Amino acid sequence: MFWVVQSLTSIAFGSLLFVAASGFALIFGLMKIPNLAHGSFFLLGAYVGLSAIQAGVPFWLACAVTGITVGVVGGVIERLLLRRLNGQEMAQVLATLGVAFIISELCLYIWSGNPLSVAAPSSLRGAVTVASVTFPLYRVVLIPIALAVAIGLWFTIERTRLGSRIRAGVDDLEMARGLGVPGSLIFTFVFVLGAALAGIGGLLAAPILSIYPGLDMEMLPLALIIVILGGSGSLLGALLGSYGVGFIYVFSQALIPDLAYVLLFVPMIVVLLLRPQGMFGRVS
Repeated sequence: MFWVVQSLTSIAFGSLLFVAASGFALIFGLMKIPNLAHGSFFLLGAYVGLSAIQAGVPFWLACAVTGITVGVVGGVIERLLLRRLNGQEMAQVLATLGVAFIISELCLYIWSGNPLSVAAPSSLRGAVTVASVTFPLYRVVLIPIALAVAIGLWFTIERTRLGSRIRAGVDDLEMARGLGVPGSLIFTFVFVLGAALAGIGGLLAAPILSIYPGLDMEMLPLALIIVILGGSGSLLGALLGSYGVGFIYVFSQALIPDLAYVLLFVPMIVVLLLRPQGMFGRVS
């Protein structure tokens, strides 16, 4: 029974991680921007969603409000700051780290430092029982949500005209511009989408993890590990990496909690040594 429950918890946590980390994988894989503010987008989304729910907005509509709000914040940062640092990775790292600290301090100022909780939607507060195993319904619902996000991103990038323009811009931006592709707007769209996914992930995580200062810096390393394990630019790698991190984190929390966080970095180091481009990444 222990192994079944922990496995279900791992899958639900991995699904949550994918929704949050897919935006980081998208931005890093397509735009080559190491966005260290991604964890702050996650935290900001949780707080914005909380405020919307406290104002009477239904949970799922609050997810949409959160995605739009955090996406707009991300778009402003991309247009006003990161656009000026195009191709300067170290400057982008430092700039996004600075943005992360600013957002974190603003959240602390606005929402205080007390841990806050968000209730799951009333329709999902029960539990499901299958073969004598009882599991919270809300966590079960996270699994199809993550799969829907994965399919939506894959379809957008691989099967739409917008996706073909994004891939053209990634492969050769100057050539794409010469063919009439608006590379500037497309990259802004990618950053907005990545930030929005982080924000929505924050609100989806709130009923499970609560909201507190420092949550952003706890989630950022998980997103980094997922991208390193899966490989830059690989959506499938991000999906499998999320579930891998979910299993390692949940089982190590249950079996050896003192080493749970440390054990997350072991597979990352092994992958960097044996396959630096990640499990599904391409050699550039």
